[in-house]
Amino acid sequence: MKITNTFLFLLMVTAGALAQSSPVKWSFAAKKINASEYELVLTAQMAKGWYVYSQYLESDAGPIPTSFTFAVNDDFELVGQTREEGDRKEGYDEIFGMNLIKFAGKADFVQPIRLQRKMHQVSGTLEFMTCDDEQCLPPRTIDFTIDLQ
Repeated sequence: MKITNTFLFLLMVTAGALAQSSPVKWSFAAKKINASEYELVLTAQMAKGWYVYSQYLESDAGPIPTSFTFAVNDDFELVGQTREEGDRKEGYDEIFGMNLIKFAGKADFVQPIRLQRKMHQVSGTLEFMTCDDEQCLPPRTIDFTIDLQ
């Protein structure tokens, strides 16, 4: 009986933790550069004390890097790599025991594209992991659609 009560307690705590909202909120926008070029801006807004990680980490032995998969087709092409802008923290991380690049507060991930023909939306998925100084949440995958204005 004691094991069952302990199991139920842990199940309730886990369910409660999963029901809480994520400390990272994502928003998506497009910035028109000219008639055929746009910048897709994927913005992570982190709660105080939480971080998301760069796309560019020194090894796979640490956190999951932030990554983007765009539903590329004949209507547009990606131009270069996704840029990272924001409150960048770089250095040795005690939790992972390695040098990391992470962002606090707000981070913009900017992907230039060039249209081959008129289109109205770009879609894709992103994967990210978030940690504070004591814990990490499991990686999350989010589907997105960005309207081109």
